[in-house]
Amino acid sequence: MQDTKTKARLPAGIWALGFVSLLMDVSSEMIHALLPVYLTVGLGASALALGVIEGIAEATAAITKVFSGALSDRIGRRKELAALGYGLAAVTKPVFPLAGSLGWVVAARFIDRVGKGIRGAPRDALVADLAPPGLKGAAFGLRQSLDTVGAFLGPLAAIGLMWLFSDDFRSVFWVAVIPAVLSLGLLLWLVEDPERPATRRKVRNPLARAELKRLGGVYWWVVVVATLFTLARFSEAFLILRAQTAGTPLMLVPLVLVGMNLVYALSAWPIGALSDRIGRIGLLLCGIGLLIVADLVLAVSEGVPGIAVGVLLWGLHMGFTQGLLAALIAETVPEELRGTAFGMFNLVAGVALLIASLLAGALWQTYGPFATFLGGAGFAAVSALGLLPLRRRLAAVAAAIYARKDDGADTAD
Repeated sequence: MQDTKTKARLPAGIWALGFVSLLMDVSSEMIHALLPVYLTVGLGASALALGVIEGIAEATAAITKVFSGALSDRIGRRKELAALGYGLAAVTKPVFPLAGSLGWVVAARFIDRVGKGIRGAPRDALVADLAPPGLKGAAFGLRQSLDTVGAFLGPLAAIGLMWLFSDDFRSVFWVAVIPAVLSLGLLLWLVEDPERPATRRKVRNPLARAELKRLGGVYWWVVVVATLFTLARFSEAFLILRAQTAGTPLMLVPLVLVGMNLVYALSAWPIGALSDRIGRIGLLLCGIGLLIVADLVLAVSEGVPGIAVGVLLWGLHMGFTQGLLAALIAETVPEELRGTAFGMFNLVAGVALLIASLLAGALWQTYGPFATFLGGAGFAAVSALGLLPLRRRLAAVAAAIYARKDDGADTAD
C-alpha cells in the first residue's frame, strides 16, 4: 500500500501498537458484531434501548480518556496507562459469556469501555511521540488500518464460530477472550515509551485552564468540527440492524462489519500517507461527502445489495477521516499536552456519540431507518461547512511552528 521508504521510516513501536490494536479489535468485534442481535433477539431489548446502551458505553470511554490522557502528560509516560486499559478490557471479556441477563451485559459493556477509555488517549499520544516528523498521517493511518483489520477479522471469526457452535453466542464470546490476552502481552513486551527530551516543559496540572488555553484556537476548532461530524456517525450497531431489516440472514449479519472494516482498513493507511503530501482538509471533505452518500443510500435502499453499497461507502468514509483527525490533533498542540488534547477531543466526541446514538434510536423507533440515516446526512453536511475555514488556519499554524524551529525552540512536530 505504501512505498518502501515510508515503511522503513515508521518505527517498530508504531507497528507493535498497530498489532496490539488489531488483536484487541478481533476480540471486541467478535462480541460487538453479535451483541446488537443478541440484545434485541435474545434478550428482547428495543432499538431505543440499544441506542442508550451503545451511547452510554462509548461516552464512558470518552470521559475516561480525558483523565488518562492528562495523567500521561503529567507523569511523562504513556505505556503504563495503555497497558492498564488493555488489561482491564482483557480481564472483563469473560463477563460477556457468563452474563445471564441484560443488566450483566450492560455492565460488561460498560467496564470494557472503561478499559478502552483508559488506553485510548495515552496510546494515541504515544503514536504521535513515536512518529517521525512529516509522517504523522502515515503513522496514524497504519495504526488505524491494523486496528481495522482486527475489526473485520473479528466479525468474520464470529460468523465461522456461530456456524461451528450452532448459533451459540456464549461459546463465541469465550473464544473472544484469547486475542484480548495476546494483545496485552504484545504491548507489555514490545512497546516502550520514547525517551523524554530534557527540554520538554513539565506539566503539573494538564487540565488547568491555562494549560487548556495553550492547546490553541485551531485545536478547539478541530474539536468543534469533529463534534458535528460525530453527530452524523452514530453507532455501527444501526448498520447491523439496517441489514437485518433488509432481509440479511441472522448468521450473515456480522458481514456488515466485515465489509465496512475491510474497506476502512484498506484505505486508512494510504489516505494517511497521502495527507502527509497534499494536506488533510481536502481529503476530510471527501470523507464527509462519502458519509453523506452512504447515509442516503442506506436511507432509501430496500434490498440487501443497496445496503451493502451503503455499508462499504460508510467504511470508505472512515478511512478518509479517522486517522486524519488524529493527525490534526497531534500536530496542532504542544508535545507535552498531547495526551490531554486527545483526551479532551475524545470526551467531546463521546458526548456527541451519546447524543447521536440516542437520536438515532429515537428516530428509528418513531419514524423508521429512513429518518435515522437522513438525519446523519444532515449533520455531515453541517460539519463539512465547518472544515472550510480550517485550511487557512492550519497553514498559519504550520508557518509559526517552522518559524519557532528555526529559532531553536522546542515545539510540537
